[in-house]
Amino acid sequence: MTITRVLKQTALATALAVTSLAASADDYHIGVTVPSADHGWTAGLLWWAQRATEELAEQYDDVSFTVLSASSGTAQVSNVEDLMIRDIDALVILPHNPATLQQVIAEAYESGIYTVVVDRELEEPAQDVFLAGDNPGLGEQAARYMAEALGGEGGILVLEGPSIPINSQRVDAFNAVMADYPGINILDSQTTDWNPQKALSVTEDLLGSNSHVDAIWAGDDDVLLAALRAVEENQRDDVQLIVGGGGSQRVIEMIRDEHPVVRGTVTYPPNMIASAIALAVHGVKGERLGNMYHGVPSRVILAADLITVDNVEAFYQPDAAY
Repeated sequence: MTITRVLKQTALATALAVTSLAASADDYHIGVTVPSADHGWTAGLLWWAQRATEELAEQYDDVSFTVLSASSGTAQVSNVEDLMIRDIDALVILPHNPATLQQVIAEAYESGIYTVVVDRELEEPAQDVFLAGDNPGLGEQAARYMAEALGGEGGILVLEGPSIPINSQRVDAFNAVMADYPGINILDSQTTDWNPQKALSVTEDLLGSNSHVDAIWAGDDDVLLAALRAVEENQRDDVQLIVGGGGSQRVIEMIRDEHPVVRGTVTYPPNMIASAIALAVHGVKGERLGNMYHGVPSRVILAADLITVDNVEAFYQPDAAY
């Protein structure tokens, strides 16, 4: 079968669609929907979704894909409804907002569509597979690295994400590790919504109210870059270390180039969407993974890997969008 793929994106960047020729009755149609690229990490999602569907379409001549993105939870509900009208056999979704998407995902799952939920867990499970990064692990790895890099002493600012479960998981784990280091003082912990502009403003305010800061934990690499800008613009030589999260290529390049302040980040890879799409292919076809004796696992948590100059080359992929 020859598969023609067309990438469409509106001027408002609210939707990206990868389409194929109409599949025959014996073929599998997999729908994918993710949040729009309003952030470095979500831009990475779209890049990896496109790459995975292109590569998998070459490997499987009986599988076609449709990939959509949405700028809001409501728009993503429409995505799922549209994909169901297109008679998809499998759905891969990273929910914009789990609460908003709960009902429509459950409808897809209960109708017999093989469903893979990514990153943001539903309150009421309605999927064949849940795949995510290790949010507690991200906080733990960052805290342990920072505490050891500071010799167990120093004042730290924490830049949090929005008030959602995955942020709480990261921050709670970070604080739990830091509780083992009595010489570490968390000076303040403020939300940035993982928005670089807000992160810049919040960091400037926190630097203004704290005369000495040894380190900053951003928990997100775009926020890390905003925090670094605030430190540099305010000429704060006291800040020795800024650690992020996500594993963006820009931050990885800084670590690779031995930046004096940006020396570590922790993976929360957007290529998880590519792995989820691959799992959907195997799952909907009833295949095993490699030499496993079982089918596709129902729950997959990816490792949170600390990236430093010692292992940075293993994570360097300069052509990636994030």
